[in-house]
Amino acid sequence: MSARYSALTIVREGLRGHRGWPQAWRKPKPQRTYDFVVVGGGGHGLATAYYLAKTHGRRRVAVIEKGWIGGGNTGRNTTVVRSNYFYPESVALYDLALRLYEGLSSELNFNVMLSQRGILNVAHTPAQLEIAARLVNAMQINGVDAEFWGPDEIRKRLPLMTQSLNSRFLPNGGVWHPRGGTARHDAVAWGYARAADGLGVDIVEACEAIGFVIENAACVGVETTLGEIRAEAVGVAVAGHSSQLMAKAGVKLPIHSYALQAMVSEPLKPCLDIVLLHLGTGTYASQSDKGEIVFGGGLDRVPSYGQRGNPPMQEIVVSGLTEMFPAFGQLKLMRQWGGIVDFVPDSSPIIGPAPVPGLFLNCGWGTGGFKAIPAGGTLLAHLMATGAHHPISRPFDLDRFETGRLIDEAAGSGIAH
Repeated sequence: MSARYSALTIVREGLRGHRGWPQAWRKPKPQRTYDFVVVGGGGHGLATAYYLAKTHGRRRVAVIEKGWIGGGNTGRNTTVVRSNYFYPESVALYDLALRLYEGLSSELNFNVMLSQRGILNVAHTPAQLEIAARLVNAMQINGVDAEFWGPDEIRKRLPLMTQSLNSRFLPNGGVWHPRGGTARHDAVAWGYARAADGLGVDIVEACEAIGFVIENAACVGVETTLGEIRAEAVGVAVAGHSSQLMAKAGVKLPIHSYALQAMVSEPLKPCLDIVLLHLGTGTYASQSDKGEIVFGGGLDRVPSYGQRGNPPMQEIVVSGLTEMFPAFGQLKLMRQWGGIVDFVPDSSPIIGPAPVPGLFLNCGWGTGGFKAIPAGGTLLAHLMATGAHHPISRPFDLDRFETGRLIDEAAGSGIAH
């Protein structure tokens, strides 16, 4: 909720059925021309539009979204934010995002409910412990907060975690990242949407991009279900649908899309005050403000665009959770959902110009899209406004697949894929 509303206003609106709230952003019809068009009304697209207007002073901007704001992956994730990655390029990218998250509620005048409760990657085998120690060293060298925890520290902080010596995955150590945590996913989308709208950005919902306007081998606009919209540059931030949409411009991306599902238990009293990733099973979990256990795990291994999951993977993820916390075996599962994640061979994003001039890419985030929203928006806005890379985005250009300078963050992404 915005800081501009008093407690009295909130109570009054609650008593009269919330009928008096002003519209958070306008519902404009698209104009025929803009300076910039951003395809995708999720976190990355909205953040791009906001930074184009705020940082670069370019306010003739439209965001087009085929559904509703935040209805894609931005609203279908487990809300984790962190920068505990291995390579310097990745740390620079994700720590930029985390630093922006730390000031985002104030920046947008909208509470994104950032909770820096810390995140722990729990290691079990000697090989995992060795990698954990290397990760701590790399993070510290790259200027990111990190500590190595031994089994005694884990037992003290997580008394519910399995302690049995007969356990398949005894917690023998881990990487502690104090600044990691969670943020409210829909609040991030709403905050960026309202702030961008306040700067004059047109946010056009129920407007699907069905192609691109190509003239003289360059992109000069977007074909939509509401007509043609022209612009000097077009940014594409559509997550799992990136390969489908870019194919309409004749661009083949090295992306495969999969469903990643997550689950929520019934609420219970506070018992898990950090975010936890269990390297033995690939399951990760946190507890929401309402008391629910929010958890997920590995990808459904069949390429899919379905925003759901399948029972075999649910069984694997639930068994991973109960392996970590046997006491959770008695909880009821309340609901489940899936997001479409776009993976590239080195598990790092693609940020940069497309092979078609005038077209710019923000995709390939895999499972890391939500945590990167502020950075993704900042970097795509810089590309579109200046036509050149920001130093942080340069290593993630599409040309790395030609040069071989890959940034293989499969382990740092924290997901079994």
